[in-house]
Amino acid sequence: MEIVTFIWGVGEKLWGPVTHQIGYLVHYKKNLENLKAKVEALEALRKDNQESVRAAEMNGEEIKAQVQIWLKGADAAIVEVEKVIDDFKLNKRCLWGCCPDCTSRYKLSRKAVKDAVTIGELQDKGKFERVSLQIRKPLEIESMIATGDFEAFESTQQAMNEVMKALRDDNVNVIGVYGMGGVGKTTMVEQVSVQARRDELFDHVVKAVVSQNVNLKMIQGQIADMLAVKLDDESEAGRAGHLKERIMRGRRILIFLDDLWGRIELTKIGVPSGRDLEACKSKIILTTRLENVCHAMESQAKVPLHILSEQDSWRLFRKKAGNAVDSPDFHDVAWRVVKECGGLPIALVVVARALGDKDLEEWKEAARQLEMSNPTKDDHDHTVFRCIKLSYDYLKLEDAKRCFLNCCLFPEDTNIYIEDLVKYGIGQGLFQNANTVEEARAATTSLLKHLKACSLLLNSDQEGCVKMHDVVRDTAISIASAGDELAFLVHSGAALKKWPRRDSYEAYTAISLMSNEIQDLPDGLVCPKLQTLLLQNNIDIQEIPDAFFERMESLRVLDVNGADISSLPSSLGLLLNLRTLCLDGCKSTDILILGELRKLEILSLRESCIEELPEEIGKLVSLRMLDLTMSSDLKRIRSNLLLSLSQLEEIYLQGSFGDWGKPIEGMDQETNAGFDELTRLPCLNTLKVDITDAGCIPQNVVSNPNWVKFNICMSEDLFVRLMDVHLSKIMAARSRALILNTTINTLPDWFNTVVTEKTEKLFYTYGSGLHNIISEYDQGRLNGLKSLLVQSCYGIVQLMNTDIHVLNRPVFDNLEELRVHNMDYLKVICVGELPPGSLRKLKFFQVEQCDELVGALLQPNLLQRLENLEVLDVSGNSLEDIFRSEGLGKEQILLRKLREMKLDKLPQLKNIWNGPAELAIFNKLKILTVIACKKLRNLFAITVSRCLLQLEELWIEDCGGLEVIIGEDEGEASSSNMSHKSRVKEIVEKQKDEAMEKIILPQLKNLSLQNLPLLTGFYSGFASIQCPSLEQLHTQDCPLFRATTDEFHSRKQVQVNNEQRFLLLRKRYG
Repeated sequence: MEIVTFIWGVGEKLWGPVTHQIGYLVHYKKNLENLKAKVEALEALRKDNQESVRAAEMNGEEIKAQVQIWLKGADAAIVEVEKVIDDFKLNKRCLWGCCPDCTSRYKLSRKAVKDAVTIGELQDKGKFERVSLQIRKPLEIESMIATGDFEAFESTQQAMNEVMKALRDDNVNVIGVYGMGGVGKTTMVEQVSVQARRDELFDHVVKAVVSQNVNLKMIQGQIADMLAVKLDDESEAGRAGHLKERIMRGRRILIFLDDLWGRIELTKIGVPSGRDLEACKSKIILTTRLENVCHAMESQAKVPLHILSEQDSWRLFRKKAGNAVDSPDFHDVAWRVVKECGGLPIALVVVARALGDKDLEEWKEAARQLEMSNPTKDDHDHTVFRCIKLSYDYLKLEDAKRCFLNCCLFPEDTNIYIEDLVKYGIGQGLFQNANTVEEARAATTSLLKHLKACSLLLNSDQEGCVKMHDVVRDTAISIASAGDELAFLVHSGAALKKWPRRDSYEAYTAISLMSNEIQDLPDGLVCPKLQTLLLQNNIDIQEIPDAFFERMESLRVLDVNGADISSLPSSLGLLLNLRTLCLDGCKSTDILILGELRKLEILSLRESCIEELPEEIGKLVSLRMLDLTMSSDLKRIRSNLLLSLSQLEEIYLQGSFGDWGKPIEGMDQETNAGFDELTRLPCLNTLKVDITDAGCIPQNVVSNPNWVKFNICMSEDLFVRLMDVHLSKIMAARSRALILNTTINTLPDWFNTVVTEKTEKLFYTYGSGLHNIISEYDQGRLNGLKSLLVQSCYGIVQLMNTDIHVLNRPVFDNLEELRVHNMDYLKVICVGELPPGSLRKLKFFQVEQCDELVGALLQPNLLQRLENLEVLDVSGNSLEDIFRSEGLGKEQILLRKLREMKLDKLPQLKNIWNGPAELAIFNKLKILTVIACKKLRNLFAITVSRCLLQLEELWIEDCGGLEVIIGEDEGEASSSNMSHKSRVKEIVEKQKDEAMEKIILPQLKNLSLQNLPLLTGFYSGFASIQCPSLEQLHTQDCPLFRATTDEFHSRKQVQVNNEQRFLLLRKRYG
């Protein structure tokens, strides 16, 4: 009997899995139908989300990165499922014509079940409450220019006065400012634009650089960016129509078109002209070197900008060179130098900064050089050239000179990425004293800082970039084209459709044809001295002739990013001196030829189509940087391949390979490279990698790696990994970031020592094992953590609990940003007392979509620790209070630095502040936004409102229960229950006995009230409302609100329901 029982037990254990597997065959059709239903639902959801995205983009809103990634994931999933369904159809036939193919049916049915689960998860993630971020805020001209160092000299001030006069003239729509290169036209007009905004002549200013080689799409893009408009149209005409519609709708826009060289058709750009320009009360101001361009553009006002007088030239020169020029020894020679600068600001500044720290003999030599070639009176171009050339000659370091000349290889007025300069410099053999790529990066940054101090380069409005003035660029090209050792051919951004013809290319050391429309390359060129060839952003290049590189044996830098190349030419393997190769976006799946480039140090294959990193790459023994970011097809890196790259310092695999150590599909007993290979690369100091399974991290390593910079994402979810790529763009470059779908205690000790302890940005996302971030802080020793995101971690009910995990030292004492998103089960932020000093540096706190979060967000135990909080953003939860302060002593200073607060979609919110009013210190609060808080009856009690001394912006919308903005204190509020007659009598008596109560908001500038059906007034009691700085009052759908502008006692003229200003504010507050 025992034997029978034993056999039956074994049979049960075996039969369960067997029936499960047979079920795939039995339920073959059912599984297919289920998959079809799932994908149909996904397609419907995708369509809905796409429509929402289109609507948001039409409003100029920025689409959330997670929505964009979800749409891509949905597209890929649908394509994949359609293949499975097609395979089902094919399987209906009989195997060899006699029986069903059971093996195929089994595999397809099992895949259908797995895909159905995946589709279901994708559906859950695709239910977005909102697809966009806050509406994109248009770029303000003030944020793009530096006004503090500007000084208006006599000629400049005269021109500015004339331009301002024309801007105020209703009969003038187009203003032309002309003057020679380097005289300061752009700077002057930027200052005028800022002044016009301050004087409220215009609601918005947009700027676009036209330059000598007109690129309509680029001009349209600049205007669109400043107006927060997204242009999806491929055709220039479609983009122009979209832009014009936006400008006509916006009204009162000043359009600044900089650096025109000839007539351009405004309609082709999308800029209104003539009566259309008048109709939208907008104006155009243009700058040019040529007076006849003003005439060609039909300018009603033409304003010349003259060179500086000798006295003004001296003032500017002295300001930049320093007081040493006033000494008797320097004074005379300094005047000689000033006279040679020809009154041109750019020449004066460049020379002054070049000579500022030089001794007297060097000053005399500079004056002699400038006087040697005396130009004619009108030869100002030569004057500028001599002055900039002098500054160039005074650069002590050859690396600084080469770095400067490298900048002229880029198109005019473009943003020059510093990282490109690093890659090119390494390839050209610069930075010989730098032992690592990171040191070369630091050296480049230092050189660029010096070049900017010399006024040879400019700051950019884009992070990680610099710019070069067009006059300086012209000079740099002239220097680089006439040198003995260097000879540049530069036609970047010149709208070329064909390769430029020359009798010979043998002398050139650098050729830059980037950002053109070239389609065909020559079969072969004789370029024995060519070291740098830049062909990026020629998207029409589909093929490189096989012999193209045969006679370029000295080539060290090659950049073909963005070209649509489907195969690599065999002559590429002949470039034995190549150090830097950039092939981003390469369509070729065969890169075996790269194994011949044994001296290669930088290899960039971002967004490439390769599926496998071939073994030939292991031959690149000099490789220092390998970038395969977003090469999402990359599935195979064979084991031990990376170990061959013994000099590798930096590796980038985000959004790419992540299956470390896993078996390679279709290859018996072959596995991918193990994660341990990265730990054994002796020079590796920077890595950005994905890990689909944290189990691949070895428990032990021979020695701890020295990873100085890292971004490691642990997730099997492609959605999360792609999100990481997006986040890394907006985070500081090469920061220390870690994304986990597990907990720190599951990670090996060595990993926590090398990575976790050094992490500055930590994201927990889609994990189930996380229960208390206090324990994570302790186990990971996260003392250096600055930014923390906890998202979609379903195991957390209490974010922090010191009762469970007791610590006697401060926690998160260096944390500056805390974000809590999509936590479905989270009920409270903090349980227990946090040790003093905890969260003492926290500046930004955001809580989004935590539906179960109830009670108060910041209870006393947490509130008392947030002494440096500056921004609070709360949305999508069930809170009743934001701040609760019972039990705190009156001596505590709370929220003394809070300057911005946004409360959105809080349907249960009853109080912003709940507790003794005297503890609420909001004296730094500048911006308060309250949206969709339907149970809120007022914002603050009157005692709290007395702290709002810095409040500038107040936006209240969709708060259906709001009765007043400022409520009475508790004692006074209780009297509101008495009869109306008694209440009136009390007010009359109060008027007799004492002065009227005053509510003073001294800095309030903008007040917007929308869809507040119960709002009756500003204050529930009897008081005088004084807002002396009020400029804008917008009320909409507030039927009971009767306050007039006079009741606010503003010293300024209050604009009521100004639609344009309202739209600008809406873009800010969403």
